[in-house]
Amino acid sequence: MAEKKVPFTKEQIEKIIEKYPTPFHIYDEKAIRENAKRFYKAFSWVPGGFKNYFAVKALPNPYIMKILKEEGMGADCSSLPELLLSEKVGIKGENIMFTSNNTPAQEYKKAKELGAIINLDDITHIPFLEKTAGLPDLVCFRYNPGPLKEGNSIIGNPEEAKYGFTRQQLFDGYKLLKEKGVKRFGIHTMVASNELNPDYFIETAEILFDLVVEVFEKVGVKIELVNLGGGIGIPYKPEQKAVDLEYVSAGIKKAYEEKIKAKPLDPLKIVMECGRMVTGPFGYLVSQAIHKKETYKNYIGIDACMANLMRPALYGAYHHITNMNNPDGKKDRIYDVVGSLCENNDKFAINREMAETKPGDIIVIHETGAHGYAMGFNYNGKLRSAELLLLPDGSVKKIRRAETVDDYFATLDLSGL
Repeated sequence: MAEKKVPFTKEQIEKIIEKYPTPFHIYDEKAIRENAKRFYKAFSWVPGGFKNYFAVKALPNPYIMKILKEEGMGADCSSLPELLLSEKVGIKGENIMFTSNNTPAQEYKKAKELGAIINLDDITHIPFLEKTAGLPDLVCFRYNPGPLKEGNSIIGNPEEAKYGFTRQQLFDGYKLLKEKGVKRFGIHTMVASNELNPDYFIETAEILFDLVVEVFEKVGVKIELVNLGGGIGIPYKPEQKAVDLEYVSAGIKKAYEEKIKAKPLDPLKIVMECGRMVTGPFGYLVSQAIHKKETYKNYIGIDACMANLMRPALYGAYHHITNMNNPDGKKDRIYDVVGSLCENNDKFAINREMAETKPGDIIVIHETGAHGYAMGFNYNGKLRSAELLLLPDGSVKKIRRAETVDDYFATLDLSGL
């Protein structure tokens, strides 16, 4: 069982709290950079080049995006604000993968303006894109494998998913693009989220490599880019094991050599759109216990709520918790760790075995570096927290201020009251 650690001492976090009141999310820059380097090293063999398009939705902060840009990553975007964030950071052109669904015209226009790789979600989007923004040089299709591939509990069964082309629509779509004069093509799929089985990603690559060959043989279209999607999970629980990137890479390489190498399709560029595994393990929600309640159950109330971290309420997801005031204490108490929203699912942990916890203790919730702050909201008038960056030298930089009451009222027109 892996030990869950934090990248700061109790004394360090106490000093940070003196300047930045809890709750806040804090991200470990050094660990993020090291993880990015390892990711790229694992796939350095790819003949046509490898790139990860960081899923902006996981952690939409320009400071984090700039760090990842410096480590060679692009941006996977699915909305106009995400495109604009990428532009602000200096990520443009084919360093952006625009993968959206039910897409408004203005978003296609902006993606085309930036020179992004546009990844279409439906065959009817071909004429829609042509009419609203014009067809770009490189077009990618999102494939939904239906019964050919199982999804998982988070993203669901592919046949029930709203995303992507059917198999036949792929062939029809590539033929149509070829007739319209498009010269460059890509293919993509994404059918799992937070998946820890490494063979899943190898199997996905095998399916797409087979399709690349079949599209070339049946339609005469040479696909140059294969997007294997994201979905690589992280070990939220201490007993879980991280996905072995080197194992995944070796399996994909073997499939590439067997299915692509000897054909006129080599070299292929292989890309991914991982977000969670890039930053997720290296973010922490720092809060303080403010109440202890003993009724039918024992509750620890903290100054964060599910507006700061929605996953436990939404998925019943596990996030490890460290009490910085009693990190090595015997876990002989059972608590529900809760926030203050007027919703009974506002709970970070249910029946969690923990060491004794008291009001005033510093509570750190692990693995909030993806789909943490990003999923925040203002229900109950709760204000979203600050985001901080723990720099390699141990200092801290504020990369997003906490919301204020003025922010909450900013979009209201009160003049008519």
